[in-house]
Amino acid sequence: MLKIRIAIADDYSIFRDGLKVGFNRDKNLEVLFEASDGQELMQKLEQLQPDVIVMDIKMPLVDGIEAMKLIRKKYANDIKILVLTMYDDVKFIIHLMENGANGYLLKNADPKEIRKAIYSIYESDYYFNDLVTKALLKKLTLKGPIKPSLNQTIAFSERELDVLKMICNEKTAAEIGNELFLSPRSVEGIRMRIIEKTGVRNTAGLVMFAIKNGVVE
Repeated sequence: MLKIRIAIADDYSIFRDGLKVGFNRDKNLEVLFEASDGQELMQKLEQLQPDVIVMDIKMPLVDGIEAMKLIRKKYANDIKILVLTMYDDVKFIIHLMENGANGYLLKNADPKEIRKAIYSIYESDYYFNDLVTKALLKKLTLKGPIKPSLNQTIAFSERELDVLKMICNEKTAAEIGNELFLSPRSVEGIRMRIIEKTGVRNTAGLVMFAIKNGVVE
C-alpha cells in the first residue's frame, strides 16, 4: 500500500518525538511534518497536505478545536483528524466527533492502538473505540433532543440503508461495491447523499448517527 502521510500537532516536543519513533517503525507510515500549535499547523498545511493529522486539543495560539474547524472549512474531509489528548470528558469527545474528528484517543493509549486508529481512519474514514462508544451511550441518557432523527424528516432508500450499515461495519467503498454490485464511485456518491441528508460532517458522524437512531446496534 502507499504510505500514509502523517502530521503531528502537539505543543510538547518530547511527545511528538515519541510518536515519530513509533511511526517510523512502521514502513507504511511517514511523518510529513510536525507543528507545535494550531497556527503553525495551518501554515504548514499550505505547503503540504497529509492524509492524517494526529492532533492534541490544548495548544497555544490556536487550539485543536479551533484548528479542526479551520481544517474542515478549508479542506473539507480530504484530511483525516485523529484527536490524541488527555481530555476524557464526554462533552469534549462528543463535540469533536460530531464536528469533524475521525477518531479520539487518550495519550495513554497503547502505541499499537494509535497505529490501528490511523489505519482505520485512512481506510474507513473513522475509528470508534470504547471511549467514544461509552461517550455516545452517555449522551443518549442526557436530556434534550437528539438531532437529526431518523423517524422524522429523513427518509432513506433501501440501498442507502445498506450502504450505511456496511459503513458502520468498517467496509471500504470497494468492499461495499463488491457486495452491492456497484462501482466505488457510486458507493461514494451514495455516502455523500446520506451525509447531506443527515447533516453530519463525515463518515464518523454517519456512524454516530446510525447508532443514535438504531440503524445499527
